[in-house]
Amino acid sequence: MLLEYRLESVLGAGGFGMTYLGRDTHLEKHVAIKEYLPVELAVRALDGSIVPVSTDHQYNYQWGLERFIQEARTLAKFSHPNIVRVNRYFEANGTGYMVMDYEKGESLNQMLKRAPFPDEAALKAILMPLLEGLEAVHAAGFLHRDIKPSNIFIRENGNPVLLDFGAARQAVGGATRSLTSVLTPGYAPLEQYASDGHQGPWSDVYAMSGVLYRALVNENPPDAVSRMRDDTVLQALEAARGRYGSGLINAIAWGMALDEKRRPQSVAEWKGRLLGAAPAGAATRTAAARPAAPSIHAAPTVITPRSAPSIADEQTHRLARGTPRRSKWRLAGIGLALLAVVGVAAMIVSKRAADRAAHEPVVRSTPPAGAVTPKPVAEQPLRQRPVTGDARTMAPAREGSPPLRAPSPGAARTESPRVGEAGTERPHGLGREEFGRKFPGLAAHFDQIDANHDGIVTREEMVAFRERQA
Repeated sequence: MLLEYRLESVLGAGGFGMTYLGRDTHLEKHVAIKEYLPVELAVRALDGSIVPVSTDHQYNYQWGLERFIQEARTLAKFSHPNIVRVNRYFEANGTGYMVMDYEKGESLNQMLKRAPFPDEAALKAILMPLLEGLEAVHAAGFLHRDIKPSNIFIRENGNPVLLDFGAARQAVGGATRSLTSVLTPGYAPLEQYASDGHQGPWSDVYAMSGVLYRALVNENPPDAVSRMRDDTVLQALEAARGRYGSGLINAIAWGMALDEKRRPQSVAEWKGRLLGAAPAGAATRTAAARPAAPSIHAAPTVITPRSAPSIADEQTHRLARGTPRRSKWRLAGIGLALLAVVGVAAMIVSKRAADRAAHEPVVRSTPPAGAVTPKPVAEQPLRQRPVTGDARTMAPAREGSPPLRAPSPGAARTESPRVGEAGTERPHGLGREEFGRKFPGLAAHFDQIDANHDGIVTREEMVAFRERQA
């Protein structure tokens, strides 16, 4: 028993706590009760109470408990049919509890496993009410930050509801703090992996676009980190074009752009594209304007001299062509041709200079009597300097510049920063302390991610770790 509630079973568990199916013995009805239990900060004692793991975690535990209370109060203010409603909050056992309505039905994840590839009309019937509820959350200054198919519940009457705001945080003011790095690979945008990532409504748009990707492709989206190396989102969406319209596919590609500045900046903006409406001011865009949504069948956009094409437009053209990497090979061919022309020109200039030198008379001066003739100095071979930066950014020596001289034996030697120094970002990765500041939620797994145990976590090791976790 928990006050007047009898706990019957566990409905789910996550990084922030557990959710129980309870029975209200006063009102004789079922309720869902969520308990604050951050697994990285606290444990359950033998008497059932929740206590911090150590005194070092006491402050963070209390800070998170205050945010849990704030979440309950925020959700209690919402009276939206598509957002889970909090009816009561109380403290007990050293922690906090939220009492919510219990709904019968199934999660979107269960529905997609039971009936894959739903038609477009059914998807929009589920999505549009959720977007209206998400707009209300954003209007109150909050982000969900953990939208995924298992957190979308479909009631028995078909009406969807957005669940589990455990990762929610206040997005206004900028002075926010994450209790821990809570994310779901595939549905979390790239900015959510870093503690100082620029998060906003566009972050929830990315996650909701990932939910649609899951429905169209019948598999989870690729992790945002792995997409930096090999992005297969567009190819997978292209395969679904026969079953779904171009408008829906283009909207998903727009919402899943890796760069948060290239995504829709609000739910209303993205929803307009999903419904097929042209964005305001699409006829003319300036450089200061936000990039418009990609569309294959929309009227051509007139770009002013100051504007630049967006990534979303590039994604659309790549989808239409079906050859996403052809432009790269064309650029490579042009570059090779230019290098060949420059090489031939250099050979011609060198040959002409040699011919002129061969025909010019050699004038020798005779030193006056008694003059001291200096002894010739043996020419020393040029010592190559160690490259301390990216070789591609090192400028070649200009013609006529003084030659590099070998350092004298007693000269002081200047060394580049050592890779083990605290706070120093390595040329090809991150050290333990820098990694901990950038990715606090993954700091405890540093030794697992660092596969070669050299004290550096590279992007390849990060991708390999994510693949192993998947």
